[in-house]
Amino acid sequence: MDPVLIEVPARIETERMILRCPMPGDGAAVNEAERESLVELKPWMPWAQAGKSLDDSEAYCRRMQARYLLREDLAMFMFERDVLGREGRLIGGTGLHRIDWTLRSFEIGYWRRSGFGGRGYVTEAARGLARLAFDRLGARRVEIRTDDGNAASWKVAERAGFTLEALLRGDSLANSGEVRSTRVYARVRGIEEPLAALRQLSVQH
Repeated sequence: MDPVLIEVPARIETERMILRCPMPGDGAAVNEAERESLVELKPWMPWAQAGKSLDDSEAYCRRMQARYLLREDLAMFMFERDVLGREGRLIGGTGLHRIDWTLRSFEIGYWRRSGFGGRGYVTEAARGLARLAFDRLGARRVEIRTDDGNAASWKVAERAGFTLEALLRGDSLANSGEVRSTRVYARVRGIEEPLAALRQLSVQH
């Protein structure tokens, strides 16, 4: 099947958040969140080495919306959800990346805005995206890859129910130029996830 024909929701809700794909007009909110968080993000995120202009952020949102529609990359933003179900403050970014539609394999990525740590938002997002991948997109495998030195990040994977499969020792360079290692976590159909849901999905299609 052409991936463009795959039905992927542009918006999902978790207990406390709205996760949705980037849209035109999101640039200002994203720019503000990234600028507030540069000090925390800089050691881990290659794209967070310097502040971006408003135009840069808006162009990014529009490009990522296009990639979402093409099913090339399913980037999403995390918003607080108010009592009326409306979008509140932007908490950070997440999404399903490095997609293999033939295998139905995805990788969850995430970053969090400064000031929102310790509340479980990123873990909640990771669980919500895992459910989207397995329950609605027929995933066979969902990964989370994190820097071994970023304990806050790999603890999210563990709290979200992902299994540590490997430590790739000295596999890449950190933004500082130092050698780093990568932890690979996964949930796999038939192991952490039941096979029955996949069989049901196949019958429906």
